[in-house]
Amino acid sequence: MHPCLHALLLMCLCLLPLRASAQTTRHAGEAIHIARLTGPIAIDGTLNEDGWKAATKVTTWYETQPADNTAPTVGNAGYLAFDSLALYAGFEFEDPNPGAIRAPLGDHDHINGNSTDYGGVILDTRNDGHSAVLLLANPSGVQYDAVTDDQGGNEDSSPDFFWEAAARINSHGWTLEIRIPFSSMRYRSAVPQDWGILLYRNYPRDFRRQYFSATLPRGGNCFICRANVLEGLDRLPSRGHIVAAPYVTATGGRTAAVIGDALGSAIADGRIGADVKWTPNADNAVDLTVQPDFSQIESDTAQISANERFALSFAEKRPFFLEGVQLFATPLQAVYTRTITSPRWGARATGKAAGTDYTVLATDDRGGGLTVVPGPLDSSTADQPAESTVLIARVKRTIGGNYLGAIATDRESRDGQGFSRLVGPDFLWRPTRGDKIVGQWLVTTSTAPTRSDLYAEWNGQHLQGTGSSLTWSHDSRHLDTFAGVKMIGDGFRADVGFIPQVGYRSANGTAGWTMRPSGVIRRARTFVDAERLIDRNGRLIQQTTDVGVGMDTTLGGFIRVKYEDDRFQTGGIELPRRQAVYTVRFNPGRRLAQVQVEGTAGGEVDFANSRPARGATVNLTATVVPNNRLEVSLVANRRWLSVRQAGPSERLFTASVDRVRATWLFNAHAFIRVVSQYVAVDRDPLLYRDAVLRHDGALTGSALFAYKLNWQSVLFIGYGDDREADDQHRLRPMGQQLFVKVSYAFQR
Repeated sequence: MHPCLHALLLMCLCLLPLRASAQTTRHAGEAIHIARLTGPIAIDGTLNEDGWKAATKVTTWYETQPADNTAPTVGNAGYLAFDSLALYAGFEFEDPNPGAIRAPLGDHDHINGNSTDYGGVILDTRNDGHSAVLLLANPSGVQYDAVTDDQGGNEDSSPDFFWEAAARINSHGWTLEIRIPFSSMRYRSAVPQDWGILLYRNYPRDFRRQYFSATLPRGGNCFICRANVLEGLDRLPSRGHIVAAPYVTATGGRTAAVIGDALGSAIADGRIGADVKWTPNADNAVDLTVQPDFSQIESDTAQISANERFALSFAEKRPFFLEGVQLFATPLQAVYTRTITSPRWGARATGKAAGTDYTVLATDDRGGGLTVVPGPLDSSTADQPAESTVLIARVKRTIGGNYLGAIATDRESRDGQGFSRLVGPDFLWRPTRGDKIVGQWLVTTSTAPTRSDLYAEWNGQHLQGTGSSLTWSHDSRHLDTFAGVKMIGDGFRADVGFIPQVGYRSANGTAGWTMRPSGVIRRARTFVDAERLIDRNGRLIQQTTDVGVGMDTTLGGFIRVKYEDDRFQTGGIELPRRQAVYTVRFNPGRRLAQVQVEGTAGGEVDFANSRPARGATVNLTATVVPNNRLEVSLVANRRWLSVRQAGPSERLFTASVDRVRATWLFNAHAFIRVVSQYVAVDRDPLLYRDAVLRHDGALTGSALFAYKLNWQSVLFIGYGDDREADDQHRLRPMGQQLFVKVSYAFQR
């Protein structure tokens, strides 16, 4: 047996003897008893069917933000029922001014909580008291689904589910109907079922007001644990369910070898593949993919990388990797599935067995793209050297509001010239209502490929290392504190994860005090943060101290300003950096949905040349909704750095990202989207120690027509155009692409 899997199996065996009864966490909210439907319900946005007449009605709601669990300022009513195939939820949301309801059409998951009305249910189907699925929709029927986990502390909208929603605006507010097939959920094999449930409404006006069917006391360190108990679910489906989604794509394109060359001859390609999901029972799922296609994924919004020391990460959006994605959330990011760049096939099993959550994933990766090579002061990238086989295994055992877990990853080069293996446990312990302790310990062993032509240190050397993280946090009504330590060895390599810095030890702490006044400011938090990183020999890598204040304001606003006093090691010397950091965001109304500016100003460090500098960063974003069918998103980011060169300061570089994204929605299923993005860096080569280009620039554009019956039944027709700037700043064609994709999900 592979050594990583052997170690993981031993840890799994240690978890199994834990008493199953210790896993169950009773939710703190009041019980809601649900009954079976007595008549049919059509999901059309009205609640006039006979089936709703006998449904359980929920009229007790609480405003949890900005108020403190008080009676809502507007009326809310929820209705719950179920039949042999699905759970039904209906809502009547009152509004004194229906003309002010914010209900823009948008793509799936494209709902902004600060600028859009929406509502729905949050379901803890496994009744574990910490994890849940969010199923929400706005008054135009645009759906948002996500998973959340109190233990990981994050909400992830990447996973998608099969469910229906319809809504209508009326003279006194709006109504919403939701149908959730049980086949889309994962739940225990128990009779009867008890789930956790929260009914929810988002009401953005002067402030973003949030209403729930249960109280959310301030100072607690969990969210799902406060859910209502949903009683009365019985005789739910337990047999298997299969979803098969075959697809066909056709692509064509032309490329240029170098800047200035003419585009070559057109090259056409076609591909057939499929994704298959089988649920042998209600609590487990098996996913298979063959020749997966990710052409529907929009290119990532560019980030300014000039003067950054470490690699930047991007969110995972590919469907195959998203079943049980919350299991991958660990203190150290041991799994970053975007390191799997081009899989030929993939297989995984996810679910719960013997009271333990698990996922096991295997895939054959063609490679391509870049590999992050970490270091203590910075990271670099190199071409992926070979095809590889990747294996990921994760187990997690919940005990009350706590958990024990373990993870193992393995990347084996297909040419036998390299591997990277990782294994280790992690845990979360809540000793009190307001305290949380989280830890992880990992050990890695790896052999670098023998490819010094791609990267100088890839000489076949063998590396071993350990990584550990331990944090403690405390939350009360006004005071929040945090402290943590981390140690990552020089030889630590996580080629299936995202840990771009190694060879250091760090300690950090935070303290904040929150006040909630009335008036235009409803929450203000003052804070102080401190962090110190040293290398394995005790030399300073980075030291940061900052103090500031953040506040929630009227117009759905958020303002934060802070002063940072930092020191960095670069080029064998220590350099200071003192700067102001700010974020200002407002959500003025239906048409100007959001505007935000954030940035820095003051002292800087020129990491490329190891010297002090001055500079600023300004990132401006705005979302404009001229009408409910059209949305325009704007991005204008700038960063500049100046250095003192024997006299007055001189500009080292100016970097920019400009992006326009316009979407026209025909309805909640069909849209046309046009994106144009320009990324550029202008430098003064005379101010650099090493040779650099005076100008880099790239313009990318795309147009896409999409029809989505659901997230796996789709039609895409798209065009892409790529251009790069030559030394005269002229944009030269580098590539053109045309693609068509058809996919349909068959369910049985």
